Amino acid sequence: MPIKVCHITSVHQRYDTRIFHKECTSLANAGYDVTLLVADGKKDEISNGVNIVSIDYAPTSRYKRILLSGHIMFKAARQIDAEIYHLHDPELLPLGKRLKRCGKKVIFDSHENVSGQIMRKEWIPKILRLPISIAYTIYANHILKKMDYIIAVTPTMVVDLEKTNFRVELITNYPIIDTSQHYDKTNIHEDPIFVFAGGISKQWCHDTILKALREVNAKYLLMGWGESSYLADLKNDFSWKKVIFLGKVPQEEVKEQLKNCTAGLAVLEYSPNTNGKMGTLGNTKLFEYMQAGLPVICTDFILWKDIIDKWNCGLCVSPNNIEELHQAMSYLIDNPSVALEMGYNGRKAIFTEFNWGIEEKKLLSLYKNLIMY
Repeated sequence: MPIKVCHITSVHQRYDTRIFHKECTSLANAGYDVTLLVADGKKDEISNGVNIVSIDYAPTSRYKRILLSGHIMFKAARQIDAEIYHLHDPELLPLGKRLKRCGKKVIFDSHENVSGQIMRKEWIPKILRLPISIAYTIYANHILKKMDYIIAVTPTMVVDLEKTNFRVELITNYPIIDTSQHYDKTNIHEDPIFVFAGGISKQWCHDTILKALREVNAKYLLMGWGESSYLADLKNDFSWKKVIFLGKVPQEEVKEQLKNCTAGLAVLEYSPNTNGKMGTLGNTKLFEYMQAGLPVICTDFILWKDIIDKWNCGLCVSPNNIEELHQAMSYLIDNPSVALEMGYNGRKAIFTEFNWGIEEKKLLSLYKNLIMY
């Protein structure tokens, strides 16, 4: 009989790229009996060989989700009666503790630096962020030391988590190789277009990008959505007239739009969640642009700069530095053959080193080890 595995999330949507398309699908393809337990109130289904089961619960507020999700999902988790449970959200840590008491093997998949995230949560009063962050760290460590495995998405998280539990595995968020994305190395676009695709928020320095565009003869293709107040501020900027704003766009259309762009922008602020200037490999934006064959202009995080320098696939800038960003844009516009070469190099890097196929092997090895001990 195949080993029964249950992935659980109370936050992410059922077709989340990391959870469903990468981890669950890889395990199902490897012969595991995989169930994905979600909380979206939609119908159960089978997709990619994965049994998707939903509880009839959609939290109406952050506080209810944080306080109640683990308790509400416990009954459904026990009914599935898997041998291995794989949890994806910090509010599910109490659920992991209860499953361990039931004799189950439990993996916690740490997608983010939660303690660092708390320090940036605007819905938490600023005076409370530090004590809440400290309290969460103490509580999380108490439970994490009992987990059978912890998965982290970036090296600095591995170092921190190994202080609590020696069974930590680095499984990053590198993209699934998409051979359908055609790359034409001879295609030089006459009208420069820089692009951003994703959640539109202050941390991605869009205001700085608009200021840098004032002296650059180029358009800015913006695909995604954000809070209305932040979007309103951006629309008031003088350079908004250079923006092609498409709002939310289906993934397949995003791929088509990227073909017409000069370079991808991944200018992310330093923050506790990125471990300051060290950066993170958990964010996929850099790698998505590389897979599309676009040169990238990105933050000079140590981890990102190592990749850019090794593969010569883009330019690094300090976030919120208007002049550096202006110079990087101008350089790629003035040197189209160099930009094309960088795009080619980035795509080659994805096929060679930064893809899910490599991370999948680590995931399957982790599960094999967990079954054996």
